[in-house]
Amino acid sequence: MARRAFLLLALIFLAIAPGFGQSGTFDVVISGAHVIDGSGNPWYLADVGIRNGLIVEIGNLSERPSTRVIDARGMILAPGFIDMMGGTTLPLLVDPLTAQSKLRQGITTMMAGEGDSMAPQDERTIKELNLPAGISHWTTFREFHRMLDRKGMGINVIHNVGAAQVRRVAIGDEDREPTPDQMAKMKEIVAEAMRDGSVGLSTALIYPPGSYAKTEEIIELAKVAAENGGVYFSHMRNESGGLLEAIQETIRIGEEAHIPVHIYHLKAAGQDNWPLMTKAILLIQSARDRGVDVGADIYPYIRNGIGLGSFLHPKHYARGPEAFLPTLSDPQVRAELRKEIETTTNWENWYHHVGKNWDNVLVVQVPAKLDKRYEGKSVQEIAALRGADVWDTFFYLVQQGGVDVDPKSMDENQKQQALRAPFVSIGSDAEPMNPAISTFAHPRTFGTFPRILAKYVREEKVISLESAIREMTSLPANQLKLWNRGRIAPGLAADLVSFDPAKVADTATFAKPLSYAIGMEYVFVNGQLAIDKGQPTGVLAGKVIRANR
Repeated sequence: MARRAFLLLALIFLAIAPGFGQSGTFDVVISGAHVIDGSGNPWYLADVGIRNGLIVEIGNLSERPSTRVIDARGMILAPGFIDMMGGTTLPLLVDPLTAQSKLRQGITTMMAGEGDSMAPQDERTIKELNLPAGISHWTTFREFHRMLDRKGMGINVIHNVGAAQVRRVAIGDEDREPTPDQMAKMKEIVAEAMRDGSVGLSTALIYPPGSYAKTEEIIELAKVAAENGGVYFSHMRNESGGLLEAIQETIRIGEEAHIPVHIYHLKAAGQDNWPLMTKAILLIQSARDRGVDVGADIYPYIRNGIGLGSFLHPKHYARGPEAFLPTLSDPQVRAELRKEIETTTNWENWYHHVGKNWDNVLVVQVPAKLDKRYEGKSVQEIAALRGADVWDTFFYLVQQGGVDVDPKSMDENQKQQALRAPFVSIGSDAEPMNPAISTFAHPRTFGTFPRILAKYVREEKVISLESAIREMTSLPANQLKLWNRGRIAPGLAADLVSFDPAKVADTATFAKPLSYAIGMEYVFVNGQLAIDKGQPTGVLAGKVIRANR
């Protein structure tokens, strides 16, 4: 009797579910593809049928009617890639064309939010965003999500709430502990963000004011996220000599807050610290072996990207950058700071990480008030261009604010080790960008995912194609709790990419980073073609994904 009732319910579901149990016309059939379903399994040959934004059938669909048939013989069909750290979604609100930097890599979903996030906002923080005319102000994720929905986007987005952003609204930029009232306010802000659909709490503990938060403060906020089904994400407190201690802190937060944990752009920065990557992977695996849900992501470049101001100890920003930066005009202050940088290593000292060589620090972006010729040159080269001492040039650049650099701080071996770890997914750590209006960027902005496929799969054979696809699809989907994405199976969202594995490649370099990837022939976002025969369609089929509790 129970079996009969179950079968009856199943038939009713198939009859009423959109796209299922119907013999009607498909919107699209992708025919003859080598399907890599995202699970890590070997590819198989099949047709895939799409209707109403969903994958509705897999098999031999050659005799079935379809509005369009795409011949994918000899091509890979995979789930749309998920960018575990896509920077900020503000560019999508300002300029829909920025989505092309993601779509042409095969990215169909990006997660945004690190220490900063798009909400909460107050009058001061929203002013600092320097929004263009016509963009309304907002304070909560509920308001910001509605703005994105109205604007329309080329890709799907999901947000974290940044602990530093919460701290700035509740406390300010000062280095001090929250009062009980401020802590209560911070908790309520996190709870509101979670109710508004944020996937979790994120931190950037290497940058002020996030670096001012003690572990216990983060645990208390993470508990709020955990109560709402969230995840804790972190750009950890240290990514060099203190890497293992930083991982232990992150794991502790997960254990005490009873929350899954994800480490952003795992790395061992600084030549002396490169061997730590082996221990870091073992430490994370050991935590997983005892039942702690810990994951991580990487980007496939040995240069990272930070603000040049990070080359100074974060303690100097304790009263905010507005109070500190003017003091850099004082020659005595410069001399004391130079001595500190050259002689101390009990902090994240990026000068030591780059081998004490200013030629290894590439300036990629300067504020509008500075000479744009500085972009694409090292600090050493800029000093020569200015006819000035390299240390004076360094302090001059820091004082201007908003100078971004790509320091050479990693090696290839640690990248390969991380790619082979089963819990490591992929993130660009770069915001969407329109090369027509930008001047410089880290090449990961345009090339992260194709670089994995070209360099580490096709050329160097570090991992298999199936493993790489898993790290770009089902693994990040699981980490983000996106249960209806990241795999190819009936009933899941039709976020799909099709490419020739022999041709897909990144073209962005550090010398010429504003260059789209090539080889993504077809990219579907929620069943609609965003890339068709290698060309953008301009369709805005992306969605704000509110975390499903």
